[in-house]
Amino acid sequence: MELGKKIRQLRFKAGLTQEQLAEKLNIGAQSVSKWENAVAMPDITTLPLLAEIFGVSIDDLFDLTSEQRLNRIENSLDNTDELPQDLFREYEDFLKTQLEDEQNRQRATGLIAYLYWHRMNSCAGKAARYARECIRTAPGVKDCQWVLERAEGHVSRDWNIANHTKAIEFWRGIVDENPGVRLPYLYLLDNLLADRRADEAEKYLERASRLPDARPVMVEVYRADIALARFDKKTADGIMEKLTAAHPEDPVCLFEAAQYYAKKCDYQKAISLYEQSFEKEPRRPRFSDELMAVADIYEITGEYRKAAETYDRIIDLLENEWGFTEDTGLQKARNEKARLLAKA
Repeated sequence: MELGKKIRQLRFKAGLTQEQLAEKLNIGAQSVSKWENAVAMPDITTLPLLAEIFGVSIDDLFDLTSEQRLNRIENSLDNTDELPQDLFREYEDFLKTQLEDEQNRQRATGLIAYLYWHRMNSCAGKAARYARECIRTAPGVKDCQWVLERAEGHVSRDWNIANHTKAIEFWRGIVDENPGVRLPYLYLLDNLLADRRADEAEKYLERASRLPDARPVMVEVYRADIALARFDKKTADGIMEKLTAAHPEDPVCLFEAAQYYAKKCDYQKAISLYEQSFEKEPRRPRFSDELMAVADIYEITGEYRKAAETYDRIIDLLENEWGFTEDTGLQKARNEKARLLAKA
């Protein structure tokens, strides 16, 4: 339905004349007439007030389909750091209605989880900012350190806080309920290895390796990770050297090898492999993971100008391969470049 027809329908439903609606909007009645006859369109700044007067969402004014509204919510979460409270509530209410729709339930469940994470992440950023200021004010006082730890995922010395038991039990349950699905095995293995539970990881890797869609390269990467979790550096290194020699053109293999050496603090080897992975990636547009890792390594090693130059490449990637102009990710990359140049 066209916007003008929708406005007329909602005006009739609200029992308002064109003059009465115009008065509420502080505009001339002629403007409302033009909207309803598709001669002109309301200014974008008028839409929130129109939605308020009619008691509907802005999306309802445009009579969007459920799929279009879901797309709009996802795009909004992707491209904004913080949602206004009224928009958050609008998205929340709509997504809850879609949980009852069998066709949209899976996507709506994922989006409402994303919506709450988006709010949580926004609040975590604020919590971290104030916690940092509190610590700077009194660095010798134990006060907000735990807030910063939780907000930014800092390491906790206490094993009872740092272990991944709950995550392991969740993913173990998903694997046991879906033994033929590959993806849950990977999350289970990652959490087991984070806690150095190598024997359990080996058992689940053997099960995963027998699946029809098992990826031989990743099976070997996990074998190396398991050896490293057992402090068997010689075996782990041997697996990775053999793997990269066998797959010198595979960007996935090169990326995983780069991650392996980065975790071992073999930074020059890691940079070389990240660069090779980025160069050999056939997809366009490419993701920026390799370049971000390279920038992090340069910062770790105190080469701030090289890190900033790497962010130039990330900015170029976002602008020229992804076509971004004012995306929040692009702005964050520019901010990171400025921060690194200041340190240089």
